Amino acid sequence: MKERLKIGITCYPTLGGSGVVATELGKLLAEKGHEVHFITHSMPFRLGKFDKNIFYHEVEVNDYYVFKYPPYDLSLASKLAQVAQLEELDLLHVHYAIPHAVCALLAKQMVGDKLKVVTTLHGTDITVLAQDESLSDLIRYAINQSDAVTAVSDDLIHETRRLLDITKPIDLAYNFVDKRVYYPREVQALRKEFAHPDEKILIHISNFRPVKRVTDVVEIFDRVSRDIPSRLLFVGEGPELSKVLCKVKELGLLDRVTFCGKQDDVAQLLSLSDVMLLPSEKESFGLVALEAMACGVPTIASNAGGIPELITHGESGFLAEIGDVEMMAEYARKLLSDQDVYEKMKAACLHRARFTFCNDAITRQYEQIYYRVLERPMPEELKLKPLNC
Repeated sequence: MKERLKIGITCYPTLGGSGVVATELGKLLAEKGHEVHFITHSMPFRLGKFDKNIFYHEVEVNDYYVFKYPPYDLSLASKLAQVAQLEELDLLHVHYAIPHAVCALLAKQMVGDKLKVVTTLHGTDITVLAQDESLSDLIRYAINQSDAVTAVSDDLIHETRRLLDITKPIDLAYNFVDKRVYYPREVQALRKEFAHPDEKILIHISNFRPVKRVTDVVEIFDRVSRDIPSRLLFVGEGPELSKVLCKVKELGLLDRVTFCGKQDDVAQLLSLSDVMLLPSEKESFGLVALEAMACGVPTIASNAGGIPELITHGESGFLAEIGDVEMMAEYARKLLSDQDVYEKMKAACLHRARFTFCNDAITRQYEQIYYRVLERPMPEELKLKPLNC
């Protein structure tokens, strides 16, 4: 019987790819019999139903009057140490170098070296924060002192090495989706609520930050809708939302664009869509594109960051240079007007999502990393050849 590990997980629990992946990983680990403790400032939004192997510990911040800002980092480090001692955790798996890895390392100093720290890099801790000289040394320290480090794309590994002069081994562990959740749904009745039978549906899902270039989505849709009857769905919220709304009004598209706000079950909305638009300036991986792919929806995206590792141009989607809305619109028109091309690409998406980014295989990869840093014998089932996903 495989040894049961006790794992603490810290992530940003709100909307965002890192929190989604961390939460889904914890749920899958719990299914495999491990004891999983989420240690965050609020309940992870994808945590879902009760599981006897999953526990949640809330980080409460003491708003002491001498502090200008509530010291979340110190509260988190203290909570990590407390839970690690109380629950006798084997390791902490933290997502993002700062503040989470730094807090975990502080907790390890309080608890002792028996507690191991695994850090997963997701993107902005490297592509944005590591370029800040006031933070780069701290991020370098967090990476070098972690017992193991993973990153969600090869591109992110190269960027980490380039910006921080890191020589420490970094494991490539791609993001994944649970194939039991993300698959093509039967949504014909729901689709009628958003579009007429002769119309195509384009979709964009993000946190509407500037890096997502969401106004480019509107520009692309404007060009596509001139030739192909279509609708656009926006899912999510964020700082650029007002700009997007202004752009939609300016181009006279308000009657063909639906703002869905934040949604937990995006598999339904993806399944009723025909194309995902992801014109981001930076994406370390592009989880929403994988979610779309798993639902049989091709993505048209920027040739940036880790996206080319996910999308094979001309096979499981199309890639264009950042800001080239004309080319992205041309790819969308090609895809939506040629049914044979579309069906081949849909099949390629489903195959790639299921086999290259298999949740079972990637969960097992993380288990292998855990046993390695704990210096414990690898269970026989983790030594097997890659799973047939």
